[in-house]
Amino acid sequence: MSGKIERMRTLPLGIVVRRLPGVTRWAKWSWKAVSVLPGAGPADWQVLRKEGDAVEYHAATVTLELHRTDTEAYLTGLSEKIPSIFVILRQEPANGDDIAVEVLLATASPYEAQDYADSGEDIVEKVAMPSGLIAWIKEFIDEHHEPEEFVKRRRDRVAVELVEDGVGDPRIPQLTDVYRSPKSAKLERLH
Repeated sequence: MSGKIERMRTLPLGIVVRRLPGVTRWAKWSWKAVSVLPGAGPADWQVLRKEGDAVEYHAATVTLELHRTDTEAYLTGLSEKIPSIFVILRQEPANGDDIAVEVLLATASPYEAQDYADSGEDIVEKVAMPSGLIAWIKEFIDEHHEPEEFVKRRRDRVAVELVEDGVGDPRIPQLTDVYRSPKSAKLERLH
């Protein structure tokens, strides 16, 4: 790469979304991201397969971005039992074709996916990564990952025996313990 540091790597990623009939009367359709197509061309809700009421669409092609500063997150994602891409979908009002979701993005970072899940406004789906995509991400990690060195924090050596508990603020002159009850102080003045 002629000495230039690659900061980011991108790949077009097709998102396959399955539409099933809703299970309640309030939701006409149920939407779920079911697979990804690495290197896919552009698409706009192209029907891939129909079986009864179930329809699978190549909903969109988004750009999967890998950043060299996020390799720790990608390692966490690849270390799962089933390495996954996270697809973020957003509910929209249905158009004339009954399509009620928009594909926002796909990410290999479980940390970024968690941020979207925390908002509660988006649908976050885990989709198993094809083996070629795992290898592509692993290659990027191998090139850019720099493990952070663990540095144990040391406590300051403070002489705790010099502190006089119960005396209060040393800037204020006091004759006795500041924690005495107010009633006893009032009785002492009366006697």
